[in-house]
Amino acid sequence: MHGARVRAVVKQEIRKAIDCGDIKKGCAFYKCECGKYRFVPFRCKSRICNTCGFDLSRLRMQKVKAKLKNCEHRHITFTMPDSLWSLFRENRRLLQCLFDAAARTIQEVFEKRFGKDTKFEFGMISTLHTFGRDLKWNPHIHMMVTEKAFHGKLEQFIGYKYETLRMKFQYHLLKRLKYQGVDKKLIDATYKKYPKGFVVEAKKSKLTPQQVAEYVTRYIARPVIAKKRILKFENDIVTICYNRHEDDKYIEENIPVMDFMERLVVHIPDKHFNMIRYYGIYAKVNGTPLAGRKRPKWRDKIIHEFHQDPLLCACGKIMKFVTLFPHGP
Repeated sequence: MHGARVRAVVKQEIRKAIDCGDIKKGCAFYKCECGKYRFVPFRCKSRICNTCGFDLSRLRMQKVKAKLKNCEHRHITFTMPDSLWSLFRENRRLLQCLFDAAARTIQEVFEKRFGKDTKFEFGMISTLHTFGRDLKWNPHIHMMVTEKAFHGKLEQFIGYKYETLRMKFQYHLLKRLKYQGVDKKLIDATYKKYPKGFVVEAKKSKLTPQQVAEYVTRYIARPVIAKKRILKFENDIVTICYNRHEDDKYIEENIPVMDFMERLVVHIPDKHFNMIRYYGIYAKVNGTPLAGRKRPKWRDKIIHEFHQDPLLCACGKIMKFVTLFPHGP
């Protein structure tokens, strides 16, 4: 921010979060036979809202789980030098290049293993993360890849050579950035500075479908920082804590409030931009209809979390829905 143009979607999401739960912005009206009544305010469903973000994350996790094959998955992370980060912040359309380059890298590795004309298929789920533990802008891709290839039978997929992944990802990303009009001098300088490619990590540990669903949705719908990591707010200074990625050292950082707000809102995605992408067999699977995939009713969620029915009247009867007030009662 600091004088820079604020994106319209940022203003919209902040306003939604501020108005979340405000009965004046709309509500549902319930009434009991005894005459008692209750107004239930609408929620904002914004990803920067701690309450709604948690609910959206849980719903998204159920949808992801419905797509997954019952096999282990490999977690692969695609990163790039910080000298390129600002390009993606200034022109968010370039984030598509990040998705495409990561997907093409794994597809080429797969084709080399099974052949371009193979009928075997595998699945990939990619998620875009735009922040590190300190909340600063740092776009990178987390990808979950099936450890099995599918075509009537299952076959073990492949081992990953880090050198190959790094070189391929660098090539595919810079190629796409060049096509999008990024300065050729910057492209050439990046090749020269990183002759061994960009950092790509293919973790040795395998993830179960449940773990995949949890990881994929962990950062997509929830706010970028949990309340427990905000230690205090005094004299326009926000104190946050985190464990540094490089060495897991515990850090407490004091940030001016406007800088803190900038670190938060920069991660709000553009409207209609998908933070999760599906490839291979997962691009073709819609998931089986499960009762758990439906959005839980607000009443059921409260009963589940607090063991108390919010529509239970003092007289012992259940209040009935009467009408909606779109703009408040």
